[in-house]
Amino acid sequence: MKKSLDIILLVDEATIPPDDPHMLESPDTPTTEFHVADTLRDLGHRVRVLGAGGNVAAMAEGLTREPPNLVFNLTEHIEGNRLMDKNIAALLEMTGIPFTGAGPLGLLLCRDKRLCKQLLRAHRIRVPGFASFPVGKRFRPPGGLVYPLVVKPAYEDGSEGISNASLVANPRALAERVQWVHESFAQPVIAEEYVEGRELYVAVLGNTRLHVLPARECLFGSDDKGPTMATFRVKHNEKYRRKWSIQFGFAEDLDEATLHRIQRVCKRAYRAMQLRDYGRIDLRLAPDGRLVVLEVNPNPDIAYGEEVAEAAEKGGIGYEELLRRIVRMALKRYP
Repeated sequence: MKKSLDIILLVDEATIPPDDPHMLESPDTPTTEFHVADTLRDLGHRVRVLGAGGNVAAMAEGLTREPPNLVFNLTEHIEGNRLMDKNIAALLEMTGIPFTGAGPLGLLLCRDKRLCKQLLRAHRIRVPGFASFPVGKRFRPPGGLVYPLVVKPAYEDGSEGISNASLVANPRALAERVQWVHESFAQPVIAEEYVEGRELYVAVLGNTRLHVLPARECLFGSDDKGPTMATFRVKHNEKYRRKWSIQFGFAEDLDEATLHRIQRVCKRAYRAMQLRDYGRIDLRLAPDGRLVVLEVNPNPDIAYGEEVAEAAEKGGIGYEELLRRIVRMALKRYP
């Protein structure tokens, strides 16, 4: 790898500060985009920032006018449409410019929670039982599922659309929540069996050889009335977490046999869903020892201090080294 690279940081257009389009000054609350841009510059690279928005021609022109050595892809949607993330990766493939993270196939497979679980199940990776409810179709209570069920929008991430009301105990409550998601998000719904147990987040690095980082955990409070799953407020509202004594930390007390099983399941899920460079697997460890995969996340948040970076630090990989490895792995995939 060249010591110094010309890198385009491709980000969601709305995240670019109007008064600092090159992300040179640290905002009051540093964002993922700033963390990555600032660290890549500290590593000696020239970093240009480009927004991915509705003007695809302008985005393509920005990529090809002065082709970089690498695109560091931090995009998640175009103008709020998360299904477009795969199209951004497809555009990058067509330019022939190396880029970090999952390709269009991996993003496609992971974006639709229904398709993701179907493929994982086909690979004999345990997932919750689930049912799908398309928009515009008559509601029919699913057979063979065990309540309670967790009702989610099919295409969102970061627990968007998930609250305590998403946990339903009977067909009537299920019908009401499905209708709410259809009306609020205008997309299909997945309802999956709630799995009792510990919620773990496991980051994975690599392509040919995979490196599983130490498992993180959402530690729910002891109050039986509090949340028992990672809702949107659990993930994004610090005041709410303090109220219910919810913390994110490391899963310190896992025995060697369980750690080995976690690593094996996460590697299999990573490969099955066509992830590249880095990813995160969310799963539940049930009281009987079963490992159940809830989500597979391509290109997860790599902000300094967030789950992936914290796990890398615990595993002896500092933040600069984490980004250096992602850059190196991405470039190695190209001639």
